[in-house]
Amino acid sequence: MTQLTVIGTGVIGNGWIARGLANGWDVVAFDPAADAEQRSRAFVDNAWPALEQLGLADGASRERLRFVADMDEAVKGADLIQENVPERLELKQEILAQLDAIAAAEVVIGSSTSGFKPSDLQRNCHKAAGRVIVAHPFNPVYLLPLVELVGGEATTSEHMERAQQYYRDLDMRPLVVRREIEGHIADRLMEALWREALHLVNDGVATTEEIDAAVVYGCGLRWSLMGTFLTFHLAGGEQGMRHMLEQFGPALKLPWTKLEAPELTDQLIDRVVEGCEYQAAGRPVAELDRRRDDFLVELLGLTRKYWPEAEGLEGRI
Repeated sequence: MTQLTVIGTGVIGNGWIARGLANGWDVVAFDPAADAEQRSRAFVDNAWPALEQLGLADGASRERLRFVADMDEAVKGADLIQENVPERLELKQEILAQLDAIAAAEVVIGSSTSGFKPSDLQRNCHKAAGRVIVAHPFNPVYLLPLVELVGGEATTSEHMERAQQYYRDLDMRPLVVRREIEGHIADRLMEALWREALHLVNDGVATTEEIDAAVVYGCGLRWSLMGTFLTFHLAGGEQGMRHMLEQFGPALKLPWTKLEAPELTDQLIDRVVEGCEYQAAGRPVAELDRRRDDFLVELLGLTRKYWPEAEGLEGRI
């Protein structure tokens, strides 16, 4: 049996728990919070209907989750360790150093960090630092397949190959980032969109609902299949990207974006919060989670028919 050890059980950690269980793994979890186990089991129960719709692996069971009292016990028998403590570098370095010291040298240790570089995370790891890598997922972790894998200064190709196989076994699509950079790939893209969206709200151009509508009914539909570059390739007509750049390249010099974030004033915070509460329309987050999950299950069923391997393009992302 393959064991996933989860350290830290917030939204991301619980997502890893649900994914591991749904794929027939044993999952061992550690979190010092008094109510951690209760919250995790409630989270998995809320996610399970979507996972059943998506299709459970042989042996998948919520009963294969076990909480333990300390990290030493948590890493016993682990094949893959996933760290999900709060996004503070010193804390992550401390926890990863402890995990590196007590886990068997061949065990891959992935950090769910959304922004830190792996070389910084490896800094205090002296036993087998190379196996400590970034393994950055996307919420909800139990449904979205992408995981960004980033190696640090001590990481070898063998470490990354072993990591890729484990995450594939969790039914994920590992994307190996060619060199380490803050924010990796996807978060840098999302951060740019987020900053521009905040400017639009701050400047009174649009509400949070109107900005989300622009994504949901427009570019987001294309992005779910083609992403940014292939979408623009098609915008160039028969000549593709080259023609698109000739036509629209000059617009890159125009003031269409404000990538530096606006000051987060109390007024802007109120606008954003009030806008999101209006969009939520009184529905609790758990209800919105289930609605999102139902949508993603149906969308994944559709998009998989159009992913590269469905066209015979094996080995493509």
